Amino acid sequence: MTNQTIHIVARIIALPNKVEELKAVLLELIEPTRQEAGAIKYELLQNQYDPTDFTFVEEWASSEALNSHLDSPHFQAAAAKLEGLVTAAPDIRRYHLLA
Repeated sequence: MTNQTIHIVARIIALPNKVEELKAVLLELIEPTRQEAGAIKYELLQNQYDPTDFTFVEEWASSEALNSHLDSPHFQAAAAKLEGLVTAAPDIRRYHLLA
């Protein structure tokens, strides 16, 4: 099945004293990303029990659409701001829907 969409779960953990700063950076991604060709779903979640824990839940029409997003100026700008705000590199996982 080569026409399957790509599902992404990307988890980003803020340093405890940088939660609001990281949240602002991540929120800047929402609107421009939702306007990208091939963006089906792009949601940002914050863990209600651990406010340092952010997760993007995404669905892309194709690997090409996802790769274009990763190369986009707004994504590159946000990625450049992560240093000093996060505990580690984001944990980004790609999935195909099974059922």
